[in-house]
This record gives sequence, structure tokens and C-alpha cells, in this order.
Amino acid sequence: MDTESTYSGYSYYSGRSRGSHRHGERSRDRHKSRNKDSRSEKSVTINTPPAEPLLGDSAVRGEQVQDDNWGETTTAVTGTSEHSLSQEDIVRITKDLEDSVGLDCRRYFTLTLAVILGLLVFLTPVAFLVLPHILWPEKLQSCGTACEGLFISVAFKLLILLLAVWALFFRSPRAGLPRVFVFRALLAVLVLLFVVSYWLFYGVRILDAQDENYQGIVQYAVSLVDALLFIHYLAIVLLELRQLQPCYSVCVMRSTDGEMRHYNLGQLSIQRAALAILEHYYCDFPVHNPALLSASKSRAAKHLAGLKVYNVDGEFPAAPAEGPGNNAAAGMAHSQSRAMIAAAARRRDTSHNELYYEEAEHERRVRKRKARLVVAVEEAFTHIKRMQEEEQKKAPGDVMDPREAAQAIFPSMARALQKYLRTTKQQHCHSMESIQQHLAFCITNNMTPKAFLESYLSAGPTLQYSRDHWLARQWTLISEVSVTSGLKDGSIFQLKCADFSLVVTTKKIPYIQMSEEYIDPKSHKFVLRLQSETSV
Repeated sequence: MDTESTYSGYSYYSGRSRGSHRHGERSRDRHKSRNKDSRSEKSVTINTPPAEPLLGDSAVRGEQVQDDNWGETTTAVTGTSEHSLSQEDIVRITKDLEDSVGLDCRRYFTLTLAVILGLLVFLTPVAFLVLPHILWPEKLQSCGTACEGLFISVAFKLLILLLAVWALFFRSPRAGLPRVFVFRALLAVLVLLFVVSYWLFYGVRILDAQDENYQGIVQYAVSLVDALLFIHYLAIVLLELRQLQPCYSVCVMRSTDGEMRHYNLGQLSIQRAALAILEHYYCDFPVHNPALLSASKSRAAKHLAGLKVYNVDGEFPAAPAEGPGNNAAAGMAHSQSRAMIAAAARRRDTSHNELYYEEAEHERRVRKRKARLVVAVEEAFTHIKRMQEEEQKKAPGDVMDPREAAQAIFPSMARALQKYLRTTKQQHCHSMESIQQHLAFCITNNMTPKAFLESYLSAGPTLQYSRDHWLARQWTLISEVSVTSGLKDGSIFQLKCADFSLVVTTKKIPYIQMSEEYIDPKSHKFVLRLQSETSV
């Protein structure tokens, strides 16, 4: 690009005056110097010193970007931040900031309302007991033994209610849903109406009349606490127990590679079902590998590039005047078209053979790389030996911790591992730092080479990979019906992220009718019939 820009600038200024030509040369020199400085700032190659541990802290690892050729070289490429941002980057950053602020405000607003409602619920019984002593203490009747026992009952019930509410409601949110959880909102409204009703009755019958029967006031507070306990039981039934019985079978299919899983869900709304599906997705689905999809697309494009399409039934120009030369030319063109179409058909018929041999060759290469990798890892692990207690008492020699041991044996297996990951299109899923961390973990816990290789021989679930690119945090729920409505037979919705989408179809579990058939144990009797022609 630099050479082309220099040449184009020279050709542009060649027809101008000498002064403008010198000005163009100075501008090109400045342009070349800026390009050289920008290239030097974008990437810096640093050789890793042997004394520095490769497994540094997380802050240093976050700034390093591993080279794709880490199996062949020991260099690491680091990129410095560029100060210039495009308009699209600014718009995207602004939109992300607005979305994050909106979600945080909604989360804190909901938490604030919950705290206010909780304080109102727990302070109301205490206020019922305290206000008579503050407003008309000289008119109250003395509280006997039964009344004092009710004090203990109110205290313990409030403690139990506090622990129950903390265990059920005050938990860290797992996700941000697009709509309000209907049952939780109904319970909050019910509690608010219930407490307001008690306050109205308390203000009319007790505060205005200045009731002197303090034992009746205490019993009134006890009835409020009992009712709150029953509402909490109703919340457990609606929020936790109702969804335990499986009612629907959902089929989750990834749109790119067709990976499919089936789950049984209970009576849930569409947004709660989507949350449950995403929780299963991170643990059950293998990681999404777009490199495998690009390989299939390139193979299809290569196949289509060798085919030629002809418009046989289309309109042709007007035929020339009849003659022996024109008839011969038309017949030759027609025969050539038929020959080309026949060749394209034969190529289409033989395409499946090409695909078969290509897949067989790929499988052969994978098996070959896998065998070399297994041998290299086993040979590398043979050099590591855990020191026993009697060996530790001897004079210290080349004693290393797990990090140093992982750095020592990693170069002997790095090339074979990199070739295998490239062949299986997994090189972008594993960096050199993550592989060395996993190797140090296996050495620390005295694992076998097979245990170390299991993470690379087969694709693991999405949650296994710590990169933020694989853990999509922003999902979009697409549904034709309201997301607060419950699941139904035939419901279809999508969960869409940046790279792919999950298509969910719902089927109702059928009603199962079972019948019983009794078999008498005495009926299990047999007679052995011997015949002359049998071998018995």
C-alpha cells in the first residue's frame, strides 16, 4: 500500500511545475514517515527472555496478544492503543454506554423498591406495638403473661420471615430480562395492598379510638406477621414449586451448525424459559467455531466456481439469413453448448466423490496430527516427576514449581499441538497462555497426559473458554407473542447474539395413561416334553 501510494503521488505531480513537484516530494516523505511511525506503533515484536516467567499475572496477560505462530516462534506481539477513533466506533461506544446505563438504572430502581417494601413490611408490626406506648401510654392496660408471650412469638416470627425473604428474594440476579416477572410483581402488589389495609384498619379502630386493650393490639400485630408468612409460602409455590414439574419439551437448535439439544421445562413464561435455556446452553453446547463454517463455505464456492450456467431457454437475437455458412455456424454453436452443459452435469455428478475424498483426506490428517501430539505430550510428561518426601530431604538440585515445569516442557510439545489445532480449526480458541496455565494445572494435580489432552482433542462447552468473545453477554429475545405469556404447544422463539441464533420450538409432553396387569406367580410353571427325535 505504501509503494502504490508513492507511485501514484509521483505520477500525479509529474505534470506540475518544479515547485509543486518539490512540495509533493516533501508531502510524500512526511506521509511515508507517518506510515512508518504508525506501523511501528501498531505492533511491536518482543522476544521473551528466558528468565521471565511466561505465566505472569492477569494484568500483564490481558495486554498481550499471542502470535498465531506460537508453536514455531517464541515472540509475542503487543499492540498499542490508537488515539484515532472512527465515527462508527464512537457511535457504537455511545450506544453500549447508554444501554449499560439503562440496565443499571432499572436494576437499581427495582432493588430500591424492593428494599423500601421490605422495610415497610418489617417495621409495620413493630410500629403497631410501639405507637400506643408513645401516643397514649397512661391509658393502656397492663400487659399480662400471655401478652408478653406474644412478644416472643412476634420476635421469632419476624426473624424467620427475614431469613425466608432473604433466601428467596435477595439473591444476585442471574440476568436482565426484557419484561417484569409477572408473579413477583403480583406478589409485591399483594403485600403492599395487605400492609396498607392493615394500616387503614389500625388507624381507624386503634389510633383514632385510642384503644386501651394492649393485648388486643399485640394480637393484631401477630395476625399481620402470620399473614405475611402465608404470603411468603404462596411466593414459594408460585416462584419455585410451580415450575418443577416438566410440562414441555423444548428443542434448541443453533442456526449456524445445526447443533441440537432437548430440555424439559415446566410452567414458565417465554422470557424465563429463555433464561433457563441459556443457562443450559453454556454448559451443554460445544463452543461455536466459525472456522469450520468458513471451511465448508470455501469448499462450496470452489465447487461453484468450476460450473458454468447457460441461458438455454432465454431469448436469442434474430436469426441471420439462411445459408450454408450460417447453418453450419449455428449447428456448431448448438453442439458446443450441449457439450458444455453435459460437462457441467458430469462435474455435478462427480462432486460427491470429490467431497468424499476430501473428507477422508482431512480425517487422515487429523489422525496423523493426533498421533504425533499424543506421543509428544507423553514424552514431555515423562520428564516431570513429583518429588517424594525422602527426595526433598536430599541436597536440592533442579527443583521447579509447576509454573516453571510447565514452561520447561511446553516447547517440546508446542509444535505438534499447534499443528493439530490448525488442522482441526481450533487455533483461535486456545492461546499460548491458556495452554500453559492448563499444563501447570495438570502438573500441580498430578494428572496424566490423557487428562491434559482431553481439552484439545474434543470441543468443550462454551463456559470452558474464558474469553469474553465466546461468552456472549447480550442476547436478543425474538418472539411473535408477548414474552410474559406462558409456554404453549407449538411456541417458537429465537435467542439471537452477534454471531448466531438459537431457535427454540416447544412441544407439550403428552398425557401418559398407564394400566396395570396382574400376573399370578403360580402361572410360572412349565412342563418338559421329551421326544425321541429331539437331542434332549
